[in-house]
Amino acid sequence: MIIAISGSGGFIGKHLTAYFQTKRNDVRSISRINAKTSVTEVVSQLSGVDVIINLAGAPIIGRWTKRYKKTLLNSRIITTRKIVEAISLMEKKPHVLISASAIGIYSPVGKQTESDFQIADDYLGQICVAWEQEAKKAVPFIRVAIARFGIVLGKEGGMLKRLLPLFRLSLGGRIASGRQGFSWIHVYDVIHAMEFIIENPALSGEFNFTAPNVVDNNKFTEILAKMVRKRALLAVPSFALKLLFGEGAIAVTGGQFALPRHLADEGFQFSYPDLKGALDDITAK
Repeated sequence: MIIAISGSGGFIGKHLTAYFQTKRNDVRSISRINAKTSVTEVVSQLSGVDVIINLAGAPIIGRWTKRYKKTLLNSRIITTRKIVEAISLMEKKPHVLISASAIGIYSPVGKQTESDFQIADDYLGQICVAWEQEAKKAVPFIRVAIARFGIVLGKEGGMLKRLLPLFRLSLGGRIASGRQGFSWIHVYDVIHAMEFIIENPALSGEFNFTAPNVVDNNKFTEILAKMVRKRALLAVPSFALKLLFGEGAIAVTGGQFALPRHLADEGFQFSYPDLKGALDDITAK
């Protein structure tokens, strides 16, 4: 099987590449696509592939200036749009497009599933809606699955790469009120959920890539502190994050309670359904 991945240099992309290569697949990295990239060039990159995994997008956490908000949107929309245009032109089309999104599409109020949800009334929600709309334009041509990522936890990257050193120095703590949702998933389950969707041709639509046992930020802080045998005495107030990130503080202070109903209904088995087990694996030396 030939798998092409955009954003292959990121935390998730590196794990997917390594895993699929161990399964003797041919994994190709899609070169960065921007406004100047021709669709013909994208067609050439995708020629002969069986699976496209689209992960490209500028980092969400940062100060959202007017210019960076445009970067956040365009890095997702332009890449996805040109991949879909390329698919429409290909004589031999891939079997499936798995395109990333995020649970930031959801409101922070109440539990959210793929079939029962409220859209967030903020810029992050708008980005996710537009991002998914571009990917779904490929539906007339091939099977499309949308992976709405929660917070991906793993040893070599993501949030924990920044947090673990702080917690081990007793500098960790809750963010803002701590009552916001913390929908997480172990990177191992990300990999196997991707494989599950690829190998089951009846699967399409939206999938929350989150573990079934969602917690709030307070609980995450408590469990991580216990894992590293340190006290988490500090708290980062929301006003400080707003001073630092401006509107972009929502990416840190916000949170959703997003449940993986679609994956569960299709019979996917999580290796790490509980946060304690996931963090125990990640923090083990």
